[in-house]
Amino acid sequence: MVLNTIRLKTSKLYSFTLMVMLMIFFIGSTNLHKGAKEQDYSANSQPYQFSLAQWSINKQIKNGETSPYEFARIASELGFTGLEYVNHLYPAYKDTTDRVAAIDRFVEKSKAESEKYSMTNVLIMVDGEGDLASSDSETRLQAIEKHKIWIDAAHKLGCSAVRVNLYGEQDPEKWRQNSIESLRKLSDYAADKNINVIVENHGGISSNAVELMKVINGVERENCGTLPDYGNFCISNDGWEGLEKCTNLYDIYLGVEQLMPKAFGLSAKCYDFDDQGQETFIDFGKLAQIVKASGYTGFIGLEYEGSKLSEEEGIIAGLNLLKKVF
Repeated sequence: MVLNTIRLKTSKLYSFTLMVMLMIFFIGSTNLHKGAKEQDYSANSQPYQFSLAQWSINKQIKNGETSPYEFARIASELGFTGLEYVNHLYPAYKDTTDRVAAIDRFVEKSKAESEKYSMTNVLIMVDGEGDLASSDSETRLQAIEKHKIWIDAAHKLGCSAVRVNLYGEQDPEKWRQNSIESLRKLSDYAADKNINVIVENHGGISSNAVELMKVINGVERENCGTLPDYGNFCISNDGWEGLEKCTNLYDIYLGVEQLMPKAFGLSAKCYDFDDQGQETFIDFGKLAQIVKASGYTGFIGLEYEGSKLSEEEGIIAGLNLLKKVF
């Protein structure tokens, strides 16, 4: 009887001890898991990557000081991980004899350089290839065909998008209709190549975010979206030398907020900086909050267009500001 009692007590004690040990293990595992999550989050406290818009070094390329094929090296050395190419900074843009072959050479050389410096090819900005919003059907169709070549180039280069402009018509209704038609054709062509066709607010009607979103939503294609540009909200087309000179400026902060739901890229344009490193005309902190609130997680592209600092100095100042606000 006494032996059975001892055995019973021992069994209960063992069960209690085992239960306590299991609880300790569970709590410890939970805390360990929680700690791992916190550590992972801390390690990923910089959720955004930064790409450099090639236009930021357009002056040194145009004056012959720098080859456009040095873009990957320069961007890497300045601290970027992504590249945003500008088509008309390359000889391929001007080749009228065999443009396809010339663009293929651009792709081959650019891809080799990007791989050499472990850079991500983000997008190609396509300019000067015709008016996609033109009311002249032949003009518009020619522009579509020229843009298709750059979609092919973006695909071969490993980019995720081509940036296009919507020029060619001043009447808002015709502009919308023409733009939707062109973007549908380009988006359908780009779809099986995993390329997004994105439109920048780039002067005129396209700098009116409400009108631009009517076009994007009217296209009804998943791979058609926007490239919000901080500095291109001048509807009157007189702000190219700085937003201060614009006589009809769309609200920058409202415009970015309205364009972000369909954004496949972002162009953080900057011109000048104060003694604290802040942009003198654009509130980057306010815009960063808008971008974060939208849920956007893609590359943040920097585009420096100032004149007071050298291109390299302006790029460094811009990147420092982006890292601070993001």
